[in-house]
Amino acid sequence: MKNELLVDPVTERDGLRQGLAELREALLRLHKALMESERAGYEKTFGRIESPFQFLQLLTTDPWFAWLRPLSQLIAAMDETLDAKEPLTAAGVTALAGRTKSLLVATLDGEGFSRHYDEALQRDPDVLFAHAETAWCLRTITTSAGPPAAA
Repeated sequence: MKNELLVDPVTERDGLRQGLAELREALLRLHKALMESERAGYEKTFGRIESPFQFLQLLTTDPWFAWLRPLSQLIAAMDETLDAKEPLTAAGVTALAGRTKSLLVATLDGEGFSRHYDEALQRDPDVLFAHAETAWCLRTITTSAGPPAAA
């Protein structure tokens, strides 16, 4: 007889949900810090953004902000997972954590998101602090979700 730790499936799902929700919240704060940092650079180059509506239009259509879209899409994927009728699984949460970890790699010589992300981390302490919070949540969720269960 194996010595196994029995975990209540409801408690486990609640823990997965809480961990994913906390990671999502950290990503939202990071996303906001990145948007504000990019806004400052945009306004320095092109002049003041006149309204929240204009800023929203720029975020969704202007090439200056296009590099932020993969992060927006990741947050949307987390929203869909948290709102789904199907119960959360450790494998699903681990997959989203893996996507997050892969995306948040800052490289000076990279392209797209990774290069812009590196630049933002170097120039803006708010982005750096939000990154640190997200990294902490990511470590917590990957520890609690563990490896996907075998079928």
